[in-house]
Amino acid sequence: MLSARFRTAVEEGNVDKMPELFHEDAAFRSPVLFKPYEGRDQVLKVLGVAERVLGIGERFRYVHQLEDPNERVAMLEFATEVDGKQVEGIDKLTFDEDGRIIELKVMLRPASALEVVGARMAEEFQRVGLGLPS
Repeated sequence: MLSARFRTAVEEGNVDKMPELFHEDAAFRSPVLFKPYEGRDQVLKVLGVAERVLGIGERFRYVHQLEDPNERVAMLEFATEVDGKQVEGIDKLTFDEDGRIIELKVMLRPASALEVVGARMAEEFQRVGLGLPS
């Protein structure tokens, strides 16, 4: 499966070991912002923040995985808890012909969880100096 290495890295809390999984022009599409973060370095910074906020390697877990290798798309459903709120979401991964991720789109529910996660991510972005996408 194209998404197996990504899933393993996330579940083991090894986001810092993901650079080779992403295309240099990869994009991250946030559930909060319309414009994507573009470029592997920006995507990895966002994932580093998400690792802390979502409890990756701790509370975070994938519960379902669907993949279409012909279309080079995978969807990984996850569950976690942030500030006492149950969070459910989907990581949608799109891969290039070499198997590298060219887009990571995250969707979250319910709305109350999206608000909590969005606020915590914004705090962490400010702390690490990551601005809004340009």
